[in-house]
Amino acid sequence: MSTKFLKIHPADNVYVALTDLKAGEKISSDGISITLPGDVQAKHKFVEKSLLPEDEITMYGCLVGKALKAIPQGGVISTHNVKHKSSSFVGKTQTFSWTGPDVTKWKEKTFLGYHRADGQVGTANYWIVIPLVFCENRNVNVIRQAFEEELGFGKDDVYKSYVHELVKHYREGKLDKIQSVTLNSNLNGSRTKLFENVDGIKFLTHEGGCGGTRQDSEALCALLAGYINNPNVGGATVLSLGCQNAQVDLLKQKLQAINPGFSKPLVILEQQKEGTEQDLLSNAIRQTFAGLIELNKQERKPAPLTKLVVGLECGGSDGFSGISANPAIGHTSDLLAALGGASILSEFPELCGVEQELLNRCVDQETANRFAHLMRAYARAAESVGSGFDMNPSPGNIKDGLITDAMKSAGAAKKGGTSPVMDVLDYTECVRRPGLTLLCTPGNDVESTTAMAGSGANIMLFTTGLGTPTGNPIAPVIKLSSNTKLAQKMPDIIDIDCGPVITGEKSIEKMGEEILDYIIDVASGKAKPKAVQLNQDDFIPWKRGVSL
Repeated sequence: MSTKFLKIHPADNVYVALTDLKAGEKISSDGISITLPGDVQAKHKFVEKSLLPEDEITMYGCLVGKALKAIPQGGVISTHNVKHKSSSFVGKTQTFSWTGPDVTKWKEKTFLGYHRADGQVGTANYWIVIPLVFCENRNVNVIRQAFEEELGFGKDDVYKSYVHELVKHYREGKLDKIQSVTLNSNLNGSRTKLFENVDGIKFLTHEGGCGGTRQDSEALCALLAGYINNPNVGGATVLSLGCQNAQVDLLKQKLQAINPGFSKPLVILEQQKEGTEQDLLSNAIRQTFAGLIELNKQERKPAPLTKLVVGLECGGSDGFSGISANPAIGHTSDLLAALGGASILSEFPELCGVEQELLNRCVDQETANRFAHLMRAYARAAESVGSGFDMNPSPGNIKDGLITDAMKSAGAAKKGGTSPVMDVLDYTECVRRPGLTLLCTPGNDVESTTAMAGSGANIMLFTTGLGTPTGNPIAPVIKLSSNTKLAQKMPDIIDIDCGPVITGEKSIEKMGEEILDYIIDVASGKAKPKAVQLNQDDFIPWKRGVSL
């Protein structure tokens, strides 16, 4: 592979600049010689041949746009000269066959996980405290303040110490010293935990449960039931006000539907029944503490890799995401499928334009029909409020080379590898089959990761080209950079650098194998991703309005 530019698919009519290219530079590929008419920044694309208005742009072998005006040979494509265009889809049209990768190396490997009574295995052991309605957020935060520091789950607050120093100099009248105060990052150490086998107590506040549509409250209860049922959760405390739409009985119904044999410790308290706030909080704290004592009795034990359920996410994507980090975790997904594990590909707005390929990969017609139905329904909902999938790319995406939604989608879909699509789920439905599952979620990073944990993901892979601090309260999030420059610039959030794929130092397959090995270490508690170290516990339920 050239270290200067790349033609991703033989059918493409654009090249990706792998490094900054200068005007007048000569490019030769497949018998075609191009003299660049202008500078091309790394990650951006330039055309193989001159294009006229309405000519189509092809990348990853997919239709990703059309020319708005004439573009000279070697010209850079941008939002000024290219518009979103994607292929239509008609349902499953081909029989799909797949030969999985060689997984001999991992056949006998296990990870050390927490075995639940229902057969699920957690990669972590959390107790969660959740409100059924936003009215209980304050009470949840009171419990958080009471528990975290005392149980050793909190961290020394370096920023509080930083402000303390600034205040000290101000009070002493030493204003000249304020600019010289530095952050002492060495203070950011974990305290000694009281419960050695409990990874943490997590507090999931939200703004829903009442005041919206009944459908929103129903979806919220289904999501919260999914979190309680997640294999990484050993028990839960639920706070209800009592009069809200998201009723306790509705939560119990959703939990019963997900797991009829549910048997984890579950504390449910309703403020309007408990009486005073003090009664509610003292009961919640006492019963939660008793639950933590029981949770601490569980220990990590060997589990087969078939018990892994890996969420696949990308955010802050750049022009390299679709050729390094995304296909790398796509290969990891293929390895998991061959081993009998499961993976989840979500973000439906970022599958626009690759629907036909995914439909043909579906294991049967029924699965394909469900995917087509969910995609069309989502697209119609977006269009009904004057939006559309074409509005998905963010300013950061565009600045770093992702010009259209179809282009972004073609690269994003690489996270799903090449294996068959075994199942298609709507939002809040739980993973039920090994192999690759498609889950209907927005492209919004946190809404998507929130949804995947609710559907059973016990670990997540999150690729980024620009850098994003997203994490999840219960599923360890492994952050992978598409380029080495980002990994060096933001080492505090990046776990794995996929930049060597761009430079040709490592193949996509080699990178994917290394990622699987790291997953096993994280799942066993031997490695702690940066998102976990930084307590990046992002949680945003999706209201089924339009979110791209």
